[in-house]
Amino acid sequence: MALIQHKNIQVRFDQQVENSENYVLPFIADTHTINAATTVLEVGCAEGGVLKPFLQRGCNCVGVDLAAARIEHAKDFLTEYVAKGTATLLSQNIYDDDFVAKYEGTFDIIILKDVIEHVPEQHKFIPHLTRFLRPGGQIFFGFPPWHMPFGGHQQVCETKLASKLPYYHILPWPMYKSMLKAMGESEGTIIALQEIWDTKITIGQFEQYIKNAGLRVVHKQHYLINPIYKYKFGLQPRKQLGFIGSIPYLRNFITTCVYYTVQQ
Repeated sequence: MALIQHKNIQVRFDQQVENSENYVLPFIADTHTINAATTVLEVGCAEGGVLKPFLQRGCNCVGVDLAAARIEHAKDFLTEYVAKGTATLLSQNIYDDDFVAKYEGTFDIIILKDVIEHVPEQHKFIPHLTRFLRPGGQIFFGFPPWHMPFGGHQQVCETKLASKLPYYHILPWPMYKSMLKAMGESEGTIIALQEIWDTKITIGQFEQYIKNAGLRVVHKQHYLINPIYKYKFGLQPRKQLGFIGSIPYLRNFITTCVYYTVQQ
């Protein structure tokens, strides 16, 4: 059963803003100054809601997304900041030569909120991100680890059972696909879920990619209950118990969200 934010753009934007204001920005601010001198890049910015609290603090922000329609919505929502010249919103691939040439070494903060789990070849993508950092810059990653109850994003399913059933996304793809079909999911939904299945990322994989890219973790927080589950399931955010994070295999199954900031 698709949630209201999957169909209502205004609701989705408002949730992005609230989540960023209460969780993403404060987490980043723990290890990096955020003020009018701060430059911010959000990769996979969608409707731009995550950027709004940064723009309200005077930051100069660039939002980029492959989905042109979502960038157009972002321009509508952030019209004031686009007009002032503090928000630049682009439908572009950050691998494009002209994007690299324009923005290499530009940003104090790079944000990927619920994005890295959608990106293929993450082991190549993460090192590429470092090209856009200024000295001392940091990258924020927030994502749902693959093995957690809804790591397959099955909450986007149209049928109630398929959207509420946890953990079955970790089955081999043929079995997972068969279950989705049996529960009445459309071909379009199945294709979208296969993309997540193909690009899945665990906490351990992520930390290894960070290490391989010459980055170090400067701040991290694991959540037992993801802050955005307030909107999806009516649950209040809850941080993971510290000792759980030190148990590599167990943490994957009962940590619904992780936040990291990393730097070179």
